[in-house]
Amino acid sequence: MALNTSADAPLPVGEVSRLIGGWIDRLGAVWVEGQITQLSRRPGAGVVFLTLRDPSYDISVSVTCYRQVFEAVADVVSEGARVVVLAKPEWYAPRGQLSLRATEIKPVGVGELLARLEQLKKSLASEGLFAADRKKALPFLPQLIGLVCGRASAAERDVLENARHRWPAVRFEVRNVPVQGVHAVPQVVQAVKELDALDTVDVIIVARGGGSVEDLLPFSDEQLVRAVAACRTPVVSAIGHEPDNPLLDFVADLRASTPTDAAKKVVPDVGEEYERVRFLRDRARRSVQSFIDREERGLAHTLARPSIEDPHRMVDERADQVDALLDRGRRTLGHLLDRADSELTHTHARVVALSPAATLQRGYAVLQKADGHVVRDPDEVAAGEALRARVAEGEFTVRVDA
Repeated sequence: MALNTSADAPLPVGEVSRLIGGWIDRLGAVWVEGQITQLSRRPGAGVVFLTLRDPSYDISVSVTCYRQVFEAVADVVSEGARVVVLAKPEWYAPRGQLSLRATEIKPVGVGELLARLEQLKKSLASEGLFAADRKKALPFLPQLIGLVCGRASAAERDVLENARHRWPAVRFEVRNVPVQGVHAVPQVVQAVKELDALDTVDVIIVARGGGSVEDLLPFSDEQLVRAVAACRTPVVSAIGHEPDNPLLDFVADLRASTPTDAAKKVVPDVGEEYERVRFLRDRARRSVQSFIDREERGLAHTLARPSIEDPHRMVDERADQVDALLDRGRRTLGHLLDRADSELTHTHARVVALSPAATLQRGYAVLQKADGHVVRDPDEVAAGEALRARVAEGEFTVRVDA
C-alpha cells in the first residue's frame, strides 16, 4: 500500500479499493466472538447474512456464510445469541465494504460463559473493585432514588410500589433501558452515569427480574462493572432472584436478592419508624420522669434533715456549749489569777524581808568608800579615811579614828 501519490497524481477510487481488497485477501481466517444482532435468511437464498456485535464496545461487523454452514446450528442459534465463528475477512470492492465470510459457527455454551465470567471476576477482584472498604453506606432516608430498569417491567413495578408503600413521600428518577440484548450494556452504563451526575439523587437502584445466564450477561459486563465502581452515589444491585449473581452484585455497594428486596433495603418503613419513634419517645419520657422522681426523693430526704428542717437548732445547741465553756474559762482564769496574786504577795513579802532596806530599818548601817565599795573588813580602811554611812532614812559621812 506504500504508493507514490500526490494531489497531481492521485489514484482512482477503484484502484484504491482493488489495492485494499488485495491486502485483505492475504489475511488468514480468524476466530471471532460476538452477539448476533441481525439475522437474514431469505427463502431460497444460498447465503445467510448476519451482524455480529461486541456489546461492550458497540462495534458491529457483517458476516456472511453459506446456508449449509448456518443450518448446522440453526436450531440453537438466533438473534441475541453469543457465538464464535471461524471467518476470513473479505472486501467487497464495488461498495468498499468489509465483511467476514464464516466457514464454521459455534454457539457459546453456558459452561464456557460461566468460566469466562469467573475469570473476569477474579481479574476485577484483584484490582480491588469488590473490596469491602470501597462500599459506600446508603442514606437512612433517600429523598430521590435513581432507578435503572426495563420499560413497564415487573422489576420497575415492584420497586416503585413497595417503596411508596413503605414511605409514600419518596421520589424516583427512572431511566428505562433495555435490560438484555445487544443494546443493554451501553444504555445501562449511560443511565447509571446520568443518575450519578445528578446531585439530587441519593442512591441508584439497577433492577431486573430473573432470567437465564445469557439474559443476565449485560450485568456482568466489564464496562458496566467499572462504571458502577466509579460512581460517587451508592449503587444497589437488584438483578434476578436469589440464586443469580452477576458481577454487578459484587461491585455494587449493596446487593438485593430481588427488586422488592431492594425497595425494602433502600426505603425505611414509615410504620416501623413511627413505632420506633413512639418507643423512643416513651422511653425518653420514662427516663425523664424517673430522673425527676429520684431527684424529688433526694430533695425530700435532704429537707428532712434536722440541719435543714430547724437551722437554728444547731446554733442554739452550740450557744449553750459556748456559754458553759465561757463560764468555765472565766472561773479557771480567775483561779489562776488569784493563785498568782497570792504567790506574788508572798514573794513580795519575802523579797521585802530579805532586802537591804529592811535591814537598815532595823538600825543597821552600810559603810562605803568614796568609790562606792562596801567595807566588809577593818583592814580595808585606813586611819583618818572618810567613809559614807548609809542608814534607813539617809546617809552621812564618818571618819576612821586611828
